[in-house]
Amino acid sequence: MSLSGGVAMDEVDQLRAQQYDLLAVLLGRAPNSDLLSALAGLKGGDSVLGREVAALGHAAAATNQDAAEREYFDLFVGVGRGELLPYASYYLTGFLNERPLARVRDDLAALGIERDEAMTEPEDHLAILLDVMAGLVAGRFEAEAGVERAFYQRHVAPWAGRFFADLERAKAARFYRAVGALGRAFLEVEAAAFAMDA
Repeated sequence: MSLSGGVAMDEVDQLRAQQYDLLAVLLGRAPNSDLLSALAGLKGGDSVLGREVAALGHAAAATNQDAAEREYFDLFVGVGRGELLPYASYYLTGFLNERPLARVRDDLAALGIERDEAMTEPEDHLAILLDVMAGLVAGRFEAEAGVERAFYQRHVAPWAGRFFADLERAKAARFYRAVGALGRAFLEVEAAAFAMDA
């Protein structure tokens, strides 16, 4: 695979981008039966991350689209509000639409990323932040060296690990308990890799 400028994306970055994409999709909407079937085929491996991938595969095999949709609704939408609020503003300030959202908007504007008018969620929703990380890692956005790490440190690292840990423990979580465990493990690997590159 080749990025703009002729730089080949290495296999590790391709896998990282896929992981960010997967987590973004699962937090952005309930998985349909096709996605659940694909996830049920995941095998994982012997690493910490590999074990969580395998657990996600088992969780997908043990659910169906209707159950996943109900669980997603209970966790993230709810009547009035869901059990969890996957927004940087909420996790960092206790309120929605606060300064963390403004910082995300400023950084997205600096990257030339515009809000899709059809999007109903504010840009500090974790699914959107993970989607941006996938784009930075995969080279879908033109960005200077170091932007990927800076975006991660500013918008993901301060709170996303806590969110995934909360998702693992959420009352309504069944399938999403495995999503939480995978997300937490992946972010721990990412944080260690960014620390080694510093």
